[in-house]
Amino acid sequence: MTAWQEFTTAAPHVAAVFGRRHAATGRLCLLATLRSDGFPRISPIEPTVFEGEMWIVGMPGTTKFRDLRRDPRFCLHTATVDATAGDGDAKLWGTVRDIQDPDLHRRFAEDLFERTGFDLRGKEFRPFYAADITGASAVEINDGHLDITIWRPGEAERIVRKH
Repeated sequence: MTAWQEFTTAAPHVAAVFGRRHAATGRLCLLATLRSDGFPRISPIEPTVFEGEMWIVGMPGTTKFRDLRRDPRFCLHTATVDATAGDGDAKLWGTVRDIQDPDLHRRFAEDLFERTGFDLRGKEFRPFYAADITGASAVEINDGHLDITIWRPGEAERIVRKH
């Protein structure tokens, strides 16, 4: 499993595309989880990078978090607003782990408040998921070609060019 900071070092191009698209959409992504009947579910989420980890947190009791509690696998896709993917898009695959650390939660809430004004200070975070990245890809249009950059842990990024 690869934490966010390790991922950005191992897959700098995919991480850059993800970061660019994540910022362009106001941090909105689509989170794919598996429902109890095995079918996929897609939900909006605003993942946050903090202290070298990507955090998938939000309103407790939602179906996406029940899905992740039951089966920690996910796919995270940057929200695409351009049908031609002119600015690219990225996907991350991985698993989550629930980190129950009140000091970390306090620091996270303070940082969130300082950056956005959204006040969750003093709130309990259950769940508080850290994302471990098990694979990633980015799609871009370059010189009229579709370039797909693929990364897996322990491997260098590789580009597959579609003509």
